[in-house]
Amino acid sequence: MMVARWQIEARFGHKDQALASMKKWIKQIGSKAGMAPDKVRVLTGSIGALESTIETEFYIENLDELDQYWTNLAKLKTHKKWGIEFEKHTVSGTAHWQIFRVVD
Repeated sequence: MMVARWQIEARFGHKDQALASMKKWIKQIGSKAGMAPDKVRVLTGSIGALESTIETEFYIENLDELDQYWTNLAKLKTHKKWGIEFEKHTVSGTAHWQIFRVVD
C-alpha cells in the first residue's frame, strides 16, 4: 500500500472555492479515471502548516496503479477543463507530488 500526496497552495481568499472544486473533481473526474472516492482524502493546513495548503491523498496499491490513473486522466477533456478553472484559485507553481509507502 502507498499514499500519493498532491499538494497545492490556495490563493489568498480562495481556499473555500479551491476545496469545493477539489471535492467536485474527486466525485466527477477522479472517479471516471479509476480512483474510487473512498480511496481519496483532502486535508488542509491548520497548525504548523500553511493555512493555504491543500493536500489530496490517494491510496494506491503500487506505482503502476498511479501511472494507470494518470494515463486515464490525460484522456479526459473534463480534467483539462477543470484544471483551467481550478488554477484561478491556486498559486501557480506550488503543485507537487510526494509518494509514501505504508509500513503499518
